[in-house]
Amino acid sequence: MNTRWFKESMLVASALLLVLAAGAQKKPKPAGTRNATSRPASGYTTGYTTGNAAKQDTTKKKNTAQPSSGYTSGYGAKPANAAPQSNQPLANVPIVVVKGNTGIGDSVKPSLRTDNAIDRNLVKDRTPLAYEHIREDDAVYKQRVWREIDTREKMNLPFRYAANEDNGNQRFISILFDAIQSGDVTAFNGEDDRFTVPLTKDQVAQAITGGVDTIPVTDLDGNVVKYDVRTKQVEPDSIYRYRLKEEWIFDKESSRMFVRILGIAPVMMKYTSTGIPVGDMTLFWAYYPDLRPTLAKYEVYNGKNYAGRMSWEELFESRFFSSYITKSTLDNPFDRSLRDFIKDPLFRLLEGENIKDKIFNYEQDLWSY
Repeated sequence: MNTRWFKESMLVASALLLVLAAGAQKKPKPAGTRNATSRPASGYTTGYTTGNAAKQDTTKKKNTAQPSSGYTSGYGAKPANAAPQSNQPLANVPIVVVKGNTGIGDSVKPSLRTDNAIDRNLVKDRTPLAYEHIREDDAVYKQRVWREIDTREKMNLPFRYAANEDNGNQRFISILFDAIQSGDVTAFNGEDDRFTVPLTKDQVAQAITGGVDTIPVTDLDGNVVKYDVRTKQVEPDSIYRYRLKEEWIFDKESSRMFVRILGIAPVMMKYTSTGIPVGDMTLFWAYYPDLRPTLAKYEVYNGKNYAGRMSWEELFESRFFSSYITKSTLDNPFDRSLRDFIKDPLFRLLEGENIKDKIFNYEQDLWSY
């Protein structure tokens, strides 16, 4: 009996020695590794709530930690010891006004030689003819009409003639803008077509181009050497519509129907920051009688005969443009535009033609054949 007990004890001891030897031969795990079911002793505790709290605390520590390279975390990071920037220009740093290259407000260099085969001096001396006087008692019929000129139409393409000549860019919006900036014409607020609120030159530039940007110019060491004042870039051809305000008057003394343009306004489409159109914006109104002397000195592009060009004043007076009526005083007691009560664009065009025919037929019905 004692011999049997002794043998079993020896077998158990041998088995224990084999297990201990096998454990001693195992290699230790590298630092930082852990089993899928185990938690490290520093940072995680057992339990759902306690484990999440520890994770949140660890994340917070990661976000608030600063790298040792001297830069703060985040987009557009700067050195921690950098001086705060100011929007004000530095003292003793020159400010240079840089002319743009958009076609609006640009300074065109004059030609140093005669840029024509013949001397052309007549256009510089042109002055518009004075309007024929119409007595108030002789004006037996009068209607006020608002119409729009779309320069994308083939007949109106001369409005977008983009060449540069000695008197500047030849786009109509550039001619209009230069006349205002030179002080020859006063611009008025675009929200009121009765010419009630005059605008300054800076306000007109702000309305067309959106103002100016001041850009610092630095050297290789990062020091500001000058400031460039640049006009915000705007595409001149994005202003492709012009609104006219005019009156049709029948003079019984001369038995004629006269048309007198009162004002011209460029119109631009407004967009949101995502590029969605939200409506039209009238930039400003220019009083046409004040604008006539300037328009008489600019010639309209003629693709058929470059020498046979008329002035812009002659174009408007001779009605060499295509347009459509948007509003009138004819049968309009509520002073509404056609867009307010006619939603279909095609029907608006037809109603504009109907207004035109009614004004034309008034004069024709006065005659007997």
